[in-house]
Amino acid sequence: MKSVLYFVFRAFFITMMTVGMMASLTEFRFGRRKLLVILAVYGAWVIASSLVLVWIGGELLLLRLFYLTISIPATVLTYWSANDTPTQAVFNYMTQILLSVLAVSVIRLLTDALGLSGLINILLMAVFYLAVICLEWRFLRRPFRMLVKMLPARWGVLTLIPCAFSAYLIFLASWPGSYLESRQQQVYLYTAVIPLAIVYIAVFKNLLDQYRIQQERQSAALLAVQISALKEKMQKVNEMEEDVRIQRHDLRHQLQAVAELVAQGNRDAALEFLDAAQKRLNEQKVVRWCRPAVLDAVFSAYFGQAQKQGIRVQATIALQDALPVDEDGLAIVIANALENAIHACQELPAGQREIRCKMMDAPGIMLEISNPCAGGLSFDSNGLPVAQRKGHGLGVQSIAAFCKKTGAVCHFDFKDGWFRMMLVQ
Repeated sequence: MKSVLYFVFRAFFITMMTVGMMASLTEFRFGRRKLLVILAVYGAWVIASSLVLVWIGGELLLLRLFYLTISIPATVLTYWSANDTPTQAVFNYMTQILLSVLAVSVIRLLTDALGLSGLINILLMAVFYLAVICLEWRFLRRPFRMLVKMLPARWGVLTLIPCAFSAYLIFLASWPGSYLESRQQQVYLYTAVIPLAIVYIAVFKNLLDQYRIQQERQSAALLAVQISALKEKMQKVNEMEEDVRIQRHDLRHQLQAVAELVAQGNRDAALEFLDAAQKRLNEQKVVRWCRPAVLDAVFSAYFGQAQKQGIRVQATIALQDALPVDEDGLAIVIANALENAIHACQELPAGQREIRCKMMDAPGIMLEISNPCAGGLSFDSNGLPVAQRKGHGLGVQSIAAFCKKTGAVCHFDFKDGWFRMMLVQ
């Protein structure tokens, strides 16, 4: 009975620690309380199923069937609780299970060879799991989440790697008997680690290459946005210059007409003529949103796009000539935020389309852009809005990258049907 309880506790401990490894790279869509309830129910299932298997067939039966009774339910439950796609979830979770299986087998083999107690075995596993969870959270979580967001596809074939290796290692460890009793099984088991390491190195190299390509594409796209805004601004400036040339050409004729009216003593007609000319000039006045040229170009371009889409624009902008921040980077942030706001407004009826923008540079850079939004929004663990469509979300990632680079603080929220982005530096 003591042996049964030990094996059941060991299986429970390994399972909970492996779930901790899985969670270290996962963004969950449920709150903490609901996650604890799910974990408690799953833990009870692990204890009950392990107890039955150990009672019927001992540790060997548990080793042969834990993949079905423990690993697969853990993968399903974690995927259900997370924001990842099925292929991303399977790749992450099965890789963690594979790492856990290898580590547990090595520690078990080591403790048995040295004649150490079961308690030492548990303590060694605790040290390993806690170290891996801390290291993954500290060094792997951010780059992995970035890969997941920037590479939403191309994970299907990759899932076969951990699944195939896990099934192969479990088979080697438990057939025809336990690997602890067969030197030949141990050789086959740990020799498989070499091709496994080679495959994973190749996989992660490929993922990093894809990540760099996506970053380059994003940088090119952001640069294109900036260039497009500047080109549109320059086009408007050229159009206004052409209008000025026309006005200068017409001014001579207008002055001659006014002089003639004055000479005839028709003062009222001359004043009416001048008043009409003044109104035409006011209608053609160039709108300048702020002093910094690049930011003014971005505001003009995107506010112009919004107005063409029937979107009302309410803007209060007070900026000096020189800003204490990278103007080009800030221009890209504004371009992304306004582009997202325009896309959100396009999904609304004409009467509900509106963008509000406030920006000032004293005492620091403060930017707020808000717009009505159809439907609910979800946010990840970092407070960033989750893209609702494939291919979207690069703008938010660019804003987050700017904040990380410059030390700015950005906050997103959705309340009463309005989405709001606030940036402070």
